[in-house]
Amino acid sequence: MQSDRLMRLDFLTLAERLGHACHAHGVTVTTAESCTGGGVANAITAVAGSSAYFETGYVTYSNAAKSRLLGVPAAVLEAHGAVSREAVEAMVAGACRESGADLGVAISGVAGPGGGSPDKPVGTVWLAWGGIRRVEVECHHYPGDRLAVREQAVRDALIGLIRQLESQDKIAMR
Repeated sequence: MQSDRLMRLDFLTLAERLGHACHAHGVTVTTAESCTGGGVANAITAVAGSSAYFETGYVTYSNAAKSRLLGVPAAVLEAHGAVSREAVEAMVAGACRESGADLGVAISGVAGPGGGSPDKPVGTVWLAWGGIRRVEVECHHYPGDRLAVREQAVRDALIGLIRQLESQDKIAMR
């Protein structure tokens, strides 16, 4: 399909731009993904030479994995749920801490078609970019089916990583 090809090209263009920014700033990146299931890591590693700035990514689909691999406190997940500001803040900090990366992105959301609730409907996705000490968080409400929600989240995750790098002369994530 033409739209699938365009989506792959869009992701590849963004991932290449991210790679250039990582090289320019001497930064390594990591991912902590839930609803995107590794889509951001897949886009990053589609670029030849990405191993110079991307070593590790985490797909933590369950709450247990978020706690075990990223150190997300069970109390955070119990109080706020996995689809929350608090969860993605803890996920990105944990991914950077565990991987040693300078910059990371975390994503958790409700991709659908089921699983939504009145306060977290299908399409609700939280994203966080940053490091161990500094984090920027956004909540999006994406339209469309499961694939559309996931693709929009991957795109915004890559754009956010690029924004983090291009907006600063020298980043101080750690």
